[in-house]
Amino acid sequence: MHLIVGLGNPGPKYRGNRHNIGFMAVDEIVRQHGFSPWRKRFQGETSEGLMGADKVLILKPQTYMNESGRSVGEAMRFFDIDPSRVIVLYDELDLDPGKVRVRLGGGAAGHNGIRSMTAHCGPHFVRVRMGIGHPGHRELVHAHVLSDFARADRGWLEPLLTAVAGNLPLLVRGEEGSFQNKVHLALNPAPEKPSRKAEN
Repeated sequence: MHLIVGLGNPGPKYRGNRHNIGFMAVDEIVRQHGFSPWRKRFQGETSEGLMGADKVLILKPQTYMNESGRSVGEAMRFFDIDPSRVIVLYDELDLDPGKVRVRLGGGAAGHNGIRSMTAHCGPHFVRVRMGIGHPGHRELVHAHVLSDFARADRGWLEPLLTAVAGNLPLLVRGEEGSFQNKVHLALNPAPEKPSRKAEN
């Protein structure tokens, strides 16, 4: 089994926040792949389904961002899931809006949700960092992540969520490079080559 985690804060107050892009991504995964209705367990909300032959559990921790690891650790222990089969989707200040980077393991880089994950689950899980951009000054970061996406962001946000969800089976199969390339191409399609005029 694979465990796919979206990080965010629960409740309508936070639903549209930049910090909740992880919740938005797993909502789209559940929608696109026809997973089961959400139900409450593991201090979170879960949905189950298949990606190819792989059984997948989706989890949205409801413990608030700073305690995300409590919920994830509980699900991992219940199903005896190895950290390398855990995929976590979350916001990244230090990536431009719409950019995606994937890696196995690493540090928290100031992200409290990832810090909690590491404390409860160890560092060796797959991270899908989705860029939300940096406001430019450190003192503006808190307000930036806890404010809603602007209307102008929809031009990249919706295609990003669609591409991440649609290509997630590649990540489940361990094809990190292919996943990253497919998402990039979905948001930055290659220009069409001009057709050659028919020769007389």
